Amino acid sequence: MINAGVVERIWRYPIKSTGGELIPRAGVEARGLVGDRLFAVRDAQGKFGSGKNTRRFRRMPGLLRLRSRYADGDAGEPELLDPEGTVVPDASAYLRRYLGREDVEVAREGDVSHFDQLPLSVLTTATLDWVRSAVPGVPVDERRFRPNLLVRTPPGTPPFVEDQWFGSKARIGDAVCVEFVRSSERCVMTNEAQQDLPHSSLILRAITEAHDMRLDGLATVVSPGEIRAGDPLVLL
Repeated sequence: MINAGVVERIWRYPIKSTGGELIPRAGVEARGLVGDRLFAVRDAQGKFGSGKNTRRFRRMPGLLRLRSRYADGDAGEPELLDPEGTVVPDASAYLRRYLGREDVEVAREGDVSHFDQLPLSVLTTATLDWVRSAVPGVPVDERRFRPNLLVRTPPGTPPFVEDQWFGSKARIGDAVCVEFVRSSERCVMTNEAQQDLPHSSLILRAITEAHDMRLDGLATVVSPGEIRAGDPLVLL
């Protein structure tokens, strides 16, 4: 067994493609973190709001300037916060005005998954520090990459260490077990402005040149449970 690091921060994104919430602990189920991306902005064609256009997703610029959170833990409908951090009374009505579209609503996940890729995204501080060094002068933190877990790695850990975990299982805390599969292929969302982070095209360019547009470790959930900030991540 190898102690790969410690969970420094846990992020959950109740409404897909909006800014998320920093939480001290989270339940983990086969789908991923309980409540993560459980809701999305959906248009009349059934496509979900995102930073890109694909078969399932519709580009809706500006969503990252908003945030979402659960007011009562993991239960109920999420709250949507405007760019100033104020909770809006009716999320769907606000989004129609904000996006200038009458065909959008906040919708709970149904038969079609809201996830772009796999259930759990893990990013290390070693990789995040590399990104900062590659784009000096550009404000960068993990929000650019929307991980569920930011893991503090030991000093001297090389960037992109997540690649070494693919095909391995890991225990997080006392009960949760995950299996690392591959990394995320990054898109223009890494460049987009959100809250206090300005737009910069340099971020995706740096990742593309150094690591073929890939960054983080994506995992499936083998055993559910609860994770907390401060839990060790141990490779099995």
